[in-house]
Amino acid sequence: MQYRDFGKTGIKVSALGFGAMRLPLSGENQVDEKRAVAMIRHAIDQGVNYIDTAYPYHEGESERIVGEALQEGYREKTYLATKCPVWKLEKEEDFEEVLDGQLKKLKTDHVDFYLLHALSRDRFEEKIKKLKLVEKMEKARADGKIKYIGFSFHDSYDVFQDILDYYDGWDFCQIQYNYVDLTHQAGLKGLKEAAGKGLAVVIMEPLLGGRLANPASHVKEALGNEKSSVEYALDFLWDQPEVSLLLSGMSDEQQLEDNLLYADRSHIGMVSEEEHAMYRKAKEVFDSMALVGCTGCRYCVPCPFGLEIPEIFSYYNMTAAHKEDEAKAGYEALAIKADSCKTCHRCEKECPQMIKISQVMPEVAKVFEKIQA
Repeated sequence: MQYRDFGKTGIKVSALGFGAMRLPLSGENQVDEKRAVAMIRHAIDQGVNYIDTAYPYHEGESERIVGEALQEGYREKTYLATKCPVWKLEKEEDFEEVLDGQLKKLKTDHVDFYLLHALSRDRFEEKIKKLKLVEKMEKARADGKIKYIGFSFHDSYDVFQDILDYYDGWDFCQIQYNYVDLTHQAGLKGLKEAAGKGLAVVIMEPLLGGRLANPASHVKEALGNEKSSVEYALDFLWDQPEVSLLLSGMSDEQQLEDNLLYADRSHIGMVSEEEHAMYRKAKEVFDSMALVGCTGCRYCVPCPFGLEIPEIFSYYNMTAAHKEDEAKAGYEALAIKADSCKTCHRCEKECPQMIKISQVMPEVAKVFEKIQA
């Protein structure tokens, strides 16, 4: 395992962090707890020292499972990160109550890295400022419940800049970034700005919800065949000195083994000029084919009307990748299809990618009507 500086904290973290948002499943959205615990422990045994979870992951089960995985001496071997669900807080007192509940689920007396989760303009203005959540974070640190203060982010760059400038004490931040998302949300500019202020920068969605793990053939052709699509995507990030670590949500043992291998041979400056040109070409191709920027995070479900929104968008995106037969088969197997959307907008309030889901669903329905015709 390779290790990197975590901003101004003086801590060294593994190049690869274990993201506990996409743990292995045994049934319909049911985590296979035995496998998940074994995978987390194996990752730590192999040098991973940063485990990331959050209050809503796996319908609230992720923190509990991570807590189980970190028993038997594993808590002392790793840094633990989780996130405050700011959208749930209605009054200042809620912060401590939620944090105490998280500590109980995690079976620990402190969280090393605590983040204000998925900040946007609205959450920044209506929750962070009005409920004095930065001050609450500082008190929690003084009480020994957390060690480092940070935030994760999903909005435009100008909002990111405002949040950075709001508080001089940020230790770290977490942003969505990959070779496609160079100007999306915080983007490359935000990465450099945060690192320039001494913040550690944790990268989420390095594979864009899996869309860069198995991209369309045209994207693969642009990248070449010297490495796997996953390794190309991860190396793009590890090449950059501003990246403190990247998180990968690994759903099976093979993904974990592959990522451990890739992390072992990672280093700053590892990408050649020729490869940089390949990434630029791959982004051009991807952007020309991307229909909707869903990462499959599942914050949008359950839908009150039963739509499996991430699955619908996955099949929709396949149609742009010349996989119409596969897309049609998957879409037809869905019990409730895009035309059942009632435009209630509940999902849009939860979507970190800010997709106008109610506007896209009619387009999805039209596309599949044409394919089926």
